[in-house]
Amino acid sequence: MAKASSTPRTRTPQTPPGTPGAQLRMGRFLLLFGISLAVLFGLLLAPFTQPAVTRFTTGLVVVSAALIRLFGGHAMAVGDLLQNPVTSFAIQMAYGCNGAHVTILLWAAVLAFPAPWMQKAKGLAAGTAAIHLVNLLRFISLFYVGQYSRAWFDFAHLYLWESLMMLDTLVIFWTWAYFVRKSGSIANAIAR
Repeated sequence: MAKASSTPRTRTPQTPPGTPGAQLRMGRFLLLFGISLAVLFGLLLAPFTQPAVTRFTTGLVVVSAALIRLFGGHAMAVGDLLQNPVTSFAIQMAYGCNGAHVTILLWAAVLAFPAPWMQKAKGLAAGTAAIHLVNLLRFISLFYVGQYSRAWFDFAHLYLWESLMMLDTLVIFWTWAYFVRKSGSIANAIAR
């Protein structure tokens, strides 16, 4: 037999989508999202951040090479190139391939969402880690696919993984927003 809880659950007030309150919240989200995107992309492209971006990118290549060797493959990092020393095949982690762009999309969405700062910090940390884990998988898989078929490499690089990275970012954001909303934190953030 189930026992009833003595503490009442607080529910997030539901506003129908067509009401002015919902439109106002959506407008606020879109405005903050746009401002966050502009600021974050501005910081990413600023000359003073370029050395850090370059170090981050080469670090990802080093980690990719280490993971490949850990699982018995042949790989070495040469700057932003991941190379197979046996076959001399190499791929470059180009500027847009380091996961920074989709991370900025996630950060802008999380920062614009009405939630307490602690929830936002958790979402930013977990989401960033998830994006970069998927991006490492992406880069390593492209390294292997490229050694066997240029056509499959082009398809996987230009279409498959680009779509999967965007989908991954959306799923991470939606999952985080769902749990924030379920916890009732959104009601507290809206009330402020």
